[in-house]
Amino acid sequence: MKGMAKLIRHCVGILFVSTILILVLNVCLFVAIFMKQTANIEPWTTAQETALALRQENNGYVLSREMELELASEHAWAIYIDNETLKVKWHTKELPQMVPMSYTASEIAQLTRGYIDGYPTYTGVTEDGLMVLGYPKDRFWKHMSPSWDYDFIKNVPAILLIVLGVNIAAIGLIYLVTNTKFLKSVTPLARAIEELPSGQLEELKEQGLLVGLAVKINQTAQILQVQQQKLRKKEMARANWISGISHDIRTPLSLVMGYAGQLEENLLLSEEDRMKANMICHQSIIIKNLINDLNLASKLEYHMQPFEEKEINLCTVVRQSAADFVNSDFAGIYRIKLETTKDAEVCRVRGDQRLLARAVRNLLDNSRSHNPKGCCIWITIQTEREACLLSVEDDGVGISKENLHKLRNTFHYMMDDTGIEEPRHGLGLLIVQQIATAHNGAVFLDHGKNGGFQVLMKIPLLNKEADGRTTDL
Repeated sequence: MKGMAKLIRHCVGILFVSTILILVLNVCLFVAIFMKQTANIEPWTTAQETALALRQENNGYVLSREMELELASEHAWAIYIDNETLKVKWHTKELPQMVPMSYTASEIAQLTRGYIDGYPTYTGVTEDGLMVLGYPKDRFWKHMSPSWDYDFIKNVPAILLIVLGVNIAAIGLIYLVTNTKFLKSVTPLARAIEELPSGQLEELKEQGLLVGLAVKINQTAQILQVQQQKLRKKEMARANWISGISHDIRTPLSLVMGYAGQLEENLLLSEEDRMKANMICHQSIIIKNLINDLNLASKLEYHMQPFEEKEINLCTVVRQSAADFVNSDFAGIYRIKLETTKDAEVCRVRGDQRLLARAVRNLLDNSRSHNPKGCCIWITIQTEREACLLSVEDDGVGISKENLHKLRNTFHYMMDDTGIEEPRHGLGLLIVQQIATAHNGAVFLDHGKNGGFQVLMKIPLLNKEADGRTTDL
């Protein structure tokens, strides 16, 4: 199921991209937060700067104005402990009352690591003493025992990769667990949609997350099946009607043709009456051929025509059909020029010889019916890659661009622009197109190079060999 595989790839792709984006977003947020946090003056650095900003004068110790303002902005206090006496020699004005004025070595070690009465404290060193900087109780949280194993630091990259892999696996597992039910619901729906054109859809179970969609697909399948049944009945009725009408018309038509023939040969009738009888015979033949064409077109459309497939030399079929056409040209007003290329002379195709001969006759009759005053007809046979190309072209009246466009899209009747009731292009070309399709080929219509009409029929080729010639018939 290509559609289902594509859907799964799409979902997995979304999962992968989402995971990468989440990780990148987390990194960006971490960097942003870290940068924001480190943008302030780091307390240890501030304590050292405070120690350096304190200077001794005649009247005692004095802190620079800039550092006073900075400590005030942080609501911090400071004391300066003398190295020798371990007593406070200087402190800021706003000093909490619970801050001692003298210290022992252990107390100094304790305040360096932690707090004084809950105030987080940081130290800065000078030659003569120790500067202690205290911040509000809710300003910082100090890690009392910061100690990192060198092995841990060395393995940090590997640990990060492991953590990253575990996170990705966890996200994938969560995704699969949460979407398994959804995928189980989608699979039969996707299979059903793919099988809809074939009409062989089994009824879906109307359950799961996509129960509404399953109901609609079942309804659609039922509608399509009903429509297909109606269409088959309609096509069968049409085929039977055409077959029945063809059969019913043949008998009275044969009588009409027989009596008209007798009247045409009756010397007791006037010349005018005999000409009328001849016209009846001629039009009856047209009706008979039209009925035969209609019946054949119907059989080809519904695959009811027996297909006797065998290897055929297409040049032989074309020559025989062209010879029959020339023999039926009693007035001698149609000239046929047959041209074959070297490799087309003995080219062979697989198909029904009777149908291919019928297609050639229809193409020749098409040129004759549209050029009653005569014309030259070129029949060209050549090969192209793995196909045999049969072209029938005349130098007659041709076809307009508008009608050619319509004929290419309909391959059926088009009435003559002059208002004559006889179809300009009728079932003949439709049958040619159906015969080509039955042989896995195609038909192309175009303006002829000599101003007339051209039909090109393409039939798959079995083999190609040598030696061609040009023949005038």
